[in-house]
Amino acid sequence: MSFNSDASSPSTSASAADATTRDWIFPSYSFVHSPHNIHRTPRRRRFSSYQPPPQQFNSTASFQQRAAGNDSNTISSSVSRSRPGRFEFGNHEKSTTLLDGGIDGGGSAGVKSKSNEAVTSEKRGIKERKTTSSEETFLGVLRSWLRVRWPLTFTVAILIAVLSSLVHKNFSLHNEVTELQDRISKLNVKLKLCNLFDSIDIGGELSPQDVSVNNFSSKSLKIAALAFSITFLTLPFFLFKYVNYVSKSRRLFDNATEEISLNKQLAYRVDVFLSVTPYAKPLALLVATLLLICVGGLSLFGVTDGSLADSLWLSWTYVADSGNHANSEGLGPRLVSVSISFGGMLIFAMMLGLVSDAISEKFDSLRKGRSEVVEKNHTLILGWSNKLGSLLNQLAIANESMGGGIVVVMAERDKEDMELDIGKMEFDFRGTSVICRSGSPLILADLKKVSVSKARAIIVLADDGNADQSDARALRTVLSLTGVKEGLNGHIVVELSDLDNEVLVKLVGGDLVETVVAHDVIGRLMIQCARQPGLAQIWEDILGFENCEFYFKRWPKLDGMQFEDVLISFPEAIPCGVKVASHGGKIILNPEDTYVLQEGDEVLVIAEDDDSYAPSDLPMVKDAKFIHITRPTRKPQKILLCGWRRDIDDMIVVLDAFLAEGSELWMFNEVAENERERKLGDGGLDTDRLVNIKLINREGNAVIRRHLESLPLESFDSILILADESVEDSAIQADSRSLATLLLIRDIQAKRLPYGEALVSQGSWMGEMQQASVKSVIISEILDPRTKNLLSMSKISDYVLSNELVSMALAMVAEDRQINNVLEELFAEEGNELHIRGANLYIREGEELSFYEILLRARQRREIVIGYRPADTGKAVINPSSKNERRKWSLKDVFVVIADKE
Repeated sequence: MSFNSDASSPSTSASAADATTRDWIFPSYSFVHSPHNIHRTPRRRRFSSYQPPPQQFNSTASFQQRAAGNDSNTISSSVSRSRPGRFEFGNHEKSTTLLDGGIDGGGSAGVKSKSNEAVTSEKRGIKERKTTSSEETFLGVLRSWLRVRWPLTFTVAILIAVLSSLVHKNFSLHNEVTELQDRISKLNVKLKLCNLFDSIDIGGELSPQDVSVNNFSSKSLKIAALAFSITFLTLPFFLFKYVNYVSKSRRLFDNATEEISLNKQLAYRVDVFLSVTPYAKPLALLVATLLLICVGGLSLFGVTDGSLADSLWLSWTYVADSGNHANSEGLGPRLVSVSISFGGMLIFAMMLGLVSDAISEKFDSLRKGRSEVVEKNHTLILGWSNKLGSLLNQLAIANESMGGGIVVVMAERDKEDMELDIGKMEFDFRGTSVICRSGSPLILADLKKVSVSKARAIIVLADDGNADQSDARALRTVLSLTGVKEGLNGHIVVELSDLDNEVLVKLVGGDLVETVVAHDVIGRLMIQCARQPGLAQIWEDILGFENCEFYFKRWPKLDGMQFEDVLISFPEAIPCGVKVASHGGKIILNPEDTYVLQEGDEVLVIAEDDDSYAPSDLPMVKDAKFIHITRPTRKPQKILLCGWRRDIDDMIVVLDAFLAEGSELWMFNEVAENERERKLGDGGLDTDRLVNIKLINREGNAVIRRHLESLPLESFDSILILADESVEDSAIQADSRSLATLLLIRDIQAKRLPYGEALVSQGSWMGEMQQASVKSVIISEILDPRTKNLLSMSKISDYVLSNELVSMALAMVAEDRQINNVLEELFAEEGNELHIRGANLYIREGEELSFYEILLRARQRREIVIGYRPADTGKAVINPSSKNERRKWSLKDVFVVIADKE
């Protein structure tokens, strides 16, 4: 049966070429349902681009024509929509083979042979399809990449062409402009020559050879400038790479030694330069600015037609103002101008940072007190303690007559904290300015910062705390002060805590140093006040600048005058002594009446201020008759010491010198008796050498009532309440302890009053206290000035304001160092001291006398009256005015005198 005879398709007149171009092959109905056809399992058809040769099978061609005649349009349109490209059956060869076998053989044997051949052919087709699949994958990727990359490549080519044309046009225009500028310059030269030399005919133009040579030289310079700029900009990059390469090479060749790399060494050198050199950062910024201007100018010179000077100036304008580059024309000038403007913005940003840092550092330095004090004739205070407030108050009062002064305080504290604490002090500075600086007095640089060499007085305060550490620090401070190369114009006043360290400080400081031993001064004042109640208020008036104080002054008009006449020569002052020039400035308190003032002698007076007194003509004073009254002899006293101080051995020595023979000194504290003997021995006290007093030790706590009740408190003449060594570092705690002890003692004394006296004073608790205070004197050592008001209002105790008195003494010695010698004699065991005398030694009841007349009567006893305290008031009057005015006196009045110690 022939395939052609059974075909129901259209005519086979179509050509074989048209048949081979079809993508699908459909077998006929008779072929499919033929009994000779081999029934196979349907296989998934694969698409392939393989095209069989057109000359193999004619029957296939006719079959394709018939199949194409039926559904060629529908199938081909469906395939084209589902996948672009051209597709064919992968088993095309196998199908055609099967068709040929079925047509020609017609038998079963033919079918079997054809079947074997078909299997072999199918295996070979599978291998070919694998190879073809990999090739098709690669070709597909290549076609997709070419489809994506071709537009981009085309765009880049267009851009390159445009840029090339622009650059070419720019250079061509540049050349034309250069030629025109050269011709203009030459014409300008010719014009100038014509103006200068009218008689000379300069005609014609330069030869083309000269113009070309000039143009060539100008182009060469511009190219060289541009090349130099590019080389200079790329040089740091290559240098950095080279340094990095050298560092790596060293590490590779020498792994054993830990050598620092070259780039780290360079970074360290730069860091040291910036740290050590004072103006390294501004200098580096200036160099960077100059380099940017120069390199930018050369670059502009290379891409523009201007001269080198114009290019440099244009570069500076770009650096100074980044908006100036907007007027640039051309690609090259715009690129260079934008680069210069960007560099200028960076430089100005760094400059603003440096300026901001400098201003911040300056304000920080001012805030923290690091700036230098440019003053002279000022008072310098080194250190900080709870005495500073009283000291500043006294200095402010002393400087009021001069319209105020300058006080500089330097301590190891923050400046803001110091100013805040000083601002809280409740007193008037009276025109005095207080300048605070933060620093250490042990560092010479800090001392120079406060103009130590130009200060008229330097006060070294003792630290609050351990006495030995405080004195050691004061000693080191004196060493630092003596090491100032410029020298010191003023003297040094050093506050010490222990008398044993005074010799060492004077040995180091020499004649520049005046010492005030705080504990020793307070101890002697307490002893004097215990013997003479009310003397503490007198010392406050004399030491402080609020009332009257000591002054030295030279008065030539008094030369040759005896001291008894000098006494009544000052209406506004009271002479107390003489500084003898012939004896090296020795100070004599209470001299003989017959002493004649010599040339160079200075007179020591008590006056309100240094400019408030002057000598006048001698007044007419009536001779006062001498009242011969024998002073009563000293009687043995019984004194109680509550508490323990580090210098209590010195107080015992002073008491032994002042008290009469047979006196008793009771010591009541928490220190064990055997420990007391050891401490007194370490202080240099030998109890066996005490002449006038007998030591009686009692152990107990002064703030416990039952311990105090074991003492015969009503039998003591004087009771001294000391700031105990255990709480001495805290002024508030020490004062609280002293106040508690005072109240307990007064209450116990009031309960032990005789029955009749108790009835008189039982109206109030305070009345009982005051009644008990008449029988004995209690002296309390007070450290905090706020406790002063409590004791002064209650009137249950005479008191010593320890810190305030020491501050007053420091201020007086700072104003005049000679006052220290006067104070030392007044506090010493021998020589002159302040006394409170009864009026019966100088006047009779109802007698009218002037102060001058009383002064002369006291001179008959070798005493100098400096003031008095009326009976109706509790405040003493020192250096009274109207000394020649007569008035009535009462025998209950008391007088304050300077006299020899009894």
